[in-house]
Amino acid sequence: MNKEEEFTKKQIEDIKKNALNNWLDYADNYEIAKKNLKIMVKGKGLYLYDIDGNKYIDAVSSVFTTPCGHGRKEVADAVYEQMCKLEYSPSLKNYYTEPPIRLSKKLAEISPGKISRSFLVNSGSEANETAFKIAKQYFWQRGEKSRYKIVARRNSYHGSTYGALSATGLSHPREPFEPLVPGFIHVMNAWCYCCELGLEPDICGLACLKNMEQTVVWENPDTIAAIIIDPLPFSHIGYPVPPEGYLKGLRELCDKYGILLIFDEVQTGFGKTGKMFACEHWDVVPDILVIGKGFSGGYLPIAAAITTPAIADGFWEPGKELRHGHTQGGHPVSCVAALKNIEIIEKENLVNKAAEMGKYMRESFKNIKNYPIVGSVQGLGLLFGIVLVQDKNKKRKINPGLGAGKWIMDRCYEKGVIIRENSDVLAISPPLNIGKKEADIIIRVIDETIFEAVRHFNLK
Repeated sequence: MNKEEEFTKKQIEDIKKNALNNWLDYADNYEIAKKNLKIMVKGKGLYLYDIDGNKYIDAVSSVFTTPCGHGRKEVADAVYEQMCKLEYSPSLKNYYTEPPIRLSKKLAEISPGKISRSFLVNSGSEANETAFKIAKQYFWQRGEKSRYKIVARRNSYHGSTYGALSATGLSHPREPFEPLVPGFIHVMNAWCYCCELGLEPDICGLACLKNMEQTVVWENPDTIAAIIIDPLPFSHIGYPVPPEGYLKGLRELCDKYGILLIFDEVQTGFGKTGKMFACEHWDVVPDILVIGKGFSGGYLPIAAAITTPAIADGFWEPGKELRHGHTQGGHPVSCVAALKNIEIIEKENLVNKAAEMGKYMRESFKNIKNYPIVGSVQGLGLLFGIVLVQDKNKKRKINPGLGAGKWIMDRCYEKGVIIRENSDVLAISPPLNIGKKEADIIIRVIDETIFEAVRHFNLK
């Protein structure tokens, strides 16, 4: 680390102490107090450096936010220039700033189908909240006021705000806050490896899609405003690729019953799957596309719900404006960061590079499947999920009480590679500009660490 980035031993101790005494976040303070707290102070390319001088390969792109890597001076320069010109003025009523207009135009150019009208916010949770409000008000002002329900899927994550959490199909984040927002209904996910019904994909006849339609019919289609899914389910279940025909069938189902289709691509957008957006792999276009995380390259908070003119035009009529907004939504500095991030992705051809390196890494991960605790290696492009199991033949997930996933993650940290664990799933998502040198290190470290875990937990 550079001289100016060095901290004295006393400063490091004070900073770590203050983190425990003053910081409140989604963290296990007991674990933090027990172990050496990692505080990142520098990023460059694919690497992060902590306050103690340790160097790590960021194999999860700082929770899927930095598709172009760390320390991109061109983004910092663009942000600084905008801050000097105009740090902030809201885009509200009849006066806007220029960067969100330019960003909205760019999003219209790169988004699939007729998706072209952007509502800019600060986080993926806010973007999903926006999508729900767009869907509900769209029908409300058309006189279809009975359409208030949102259908979502079990095992999918859509955010931490109340509406987004109500759509989330995971029990752990929901439990302390129930009862949640009424009108959210959950159906089975399209996770073939861990099918809720124990069916095999070649003989199930898309039971997950049938379950969706049966639920829609049971609830009465005239009461449903939208269906929200993550087209490539997120890191919590390890990016399982949906079965052939599922997304196309879902689009047809929504068209059949007049329901809006929302795709949550907060994690999967901006090239990570080898396409700019995951839904492009199946040529299926939603009515509302939700984006975040990698949108600005991690430089500043920004997210969006993008919809079609057919939906958005109704909000331009007098007295029918969308009754929703955030003070800092469409912040001009955040918009400039997002524009520069997209420019880098396009200029450096990172979407195609993600597809190429994803193929390379997926081939290299094949040997990991031989370990008795690895049930499946899933994903697309540079998004990988490694599913840990207790019984490979029965596809029984590993006992969460063992803490095997966390043990593997901590050991990878010790070896200089940052990955993410969700109890029984390991998630890997390196920046799109990763080279074979770093890819090989990631693969080697994960391979040898899983081998160590098998011996440590005596799993055979």
